[in-house]
Amino acid sequence: MTVTKKLRNIVLVDDNETTCFLNNRLLTRLDVADNVLVFTRAQQAYDFFWGEGRNLVDPVPSETPALVFVDLKMPGMDGFEFLQRYSALPEEVKAHTVLAVLTTSMHAADTARVAQYPDVEYLAKPLTEEKLNKLMSKRFAEV
Repeated sequence: MTVTKKLRNIVLVDDNETTCFLNNRLLTRLDVADNVLVFTRAQQAYDFFWGEGRNLVDPVPSETPALVFVDLKMPGMDGFEFLQRYSALPEEVKAHTVLAVLTTSMHAADTARVAQYPDVEYLAKPLTEEKLNKLMSKRFAEV
């Protein structure tokens, strides 16, 4: 294991409970976060962190997710709508969180839609130690 920085909160958003379980297990085994929060509905995750009534200008650091993995294909609010809503948040809010799409879709139309959001990472399932290390090195390197 090469991950050295430990994050406060990592969030998994995926409607597949098995995927959530396996990713949670990997993140826990690698000890990369103090907390791993799991949501099977994108709307629920979005509302929990950035919904109406939340103090977005001065968020509580212990509640702010450092990293969010979101699937694209989900019932209700899908990953694309999640990305759209997240991208509309103020820059000072987004500065605290890295957003990563974690999906089985490698369809050109999906990758093109996600590419509209330049700060969003795009990872193919399954999440592996190697992919996580690469992401952590790229986005959470000690400066």
